[in-house]
Amino acid sequence: MADAATPLDGVDTVLADLDGVVYRGRLAIDHAVDSLNEIASTRRVGYITNNASRTAAAVAGQLAGYGLQVEADDVVTSPQAALRLLGDTVPAGSTVLVVGGEGLTSVLTEGGYVVTRSADDHPAAVVQGFSPEVGWPQLAEASFALHTGIPWIATNTDWTIPQERGIAPGNGTLVSAVHSAVGRLPEVAGKPETPIFTAAVERFEATRALFIGDRLDTDIVGANRAGLLSVLVLTGIDGAKELIAADKGSRPDFVVGDLRELLQPYPPVVEHDEDDVHVVSVRDASVAVRGHVVRVLSEGSDPTDLLRAGAAAVWGTGRAVYGLDIDPKLHAGD
Repeated sequence: MADAATPLDGVDTVLADLDGVVYRGRLAIDHAVDSLNEIASTRRVGYITNNASRTAAAVAGQLAGYGLQVEADDVVTSPQAALRLLGDTVPAGSTVLVVGGEGLTSVLTEGGYVVTRSADDHPAAVVQGFSPEVGWPQLAEASFALHTGIPWIATNTDWTIPQERGIAPGNGTLVSAVHSAVGRLPEVAGKPETPIFTAAVERFEATRALFIGDRLDTDIVGANRAGLLSVLVLTGIDGAKELIAADKGSRPDFVVGDLRELLQPYPPVVEHDEDDVHVVSVRDASVAVRGHVVRVLSEGSDPTDLLRAGAAAVWGTGRAVYGLDIDPKLHAGD
């Protein structure tokens, strides 16, 4: 095991999601800052966020406050990715109707566009991102403008956004309101679509990049679509139940309990057959599959190893989870 590869072997660039990976609420996640700083001593480290309400400089300032070595140019935001999409459709100098806040308007202005809030200004496109101040008047102006058939770009379509008091409607909910009014969908810049990943790879001149996320449906799906190595860290939204049930497009290359494990040898999955039983093991954790029945043989000394073995066992059946009898021990910690 001492000679086993780490998830970082051969990787020149590490890209990380923020909420659930670096911090949770206002607090840094245990071991995240030290691990990322250690990684940054040998590799390029960048940060990707779908949140369109803040500038890259504001995000970098928050991360630096946790002790990370980060500058504004190390942060790739969904408004920056939206600017790239806009440039493919509408030339700089054009008037663009913006639904969103400073995190979006500042990027478009710096990119040479004229920002308006009114459909009466005959905008060439609509760009929509999240801001807590967005309400019916802003959504209505977007709808008025889009009925003319102009391009529509959304920074992201996350349905929810975490707040101090709980989970609130995200940009996807607001985009859906406009969609209901105009009868068409926007082009999307943020995760899980590929433009934001492409922007990061190009900015950091990555040849082999690894992306760390805590959500399968946005982070892992997006990284997989973009052809990046993907890591699910179990410090955020998705855990054992979601991982075991993941379809092919949302399965990560690596699963880690926290970011320290990126720097440690990654244990291999070992499989063998015993009569009519297929056994899947990761170190001292093992899971048996007989037909549609999946059972834990040994919980082992590391819960993450058991989850790795369990996920591999379930995925190897080729069946959806609702067609299997899965041992509750595989997601007891959720």
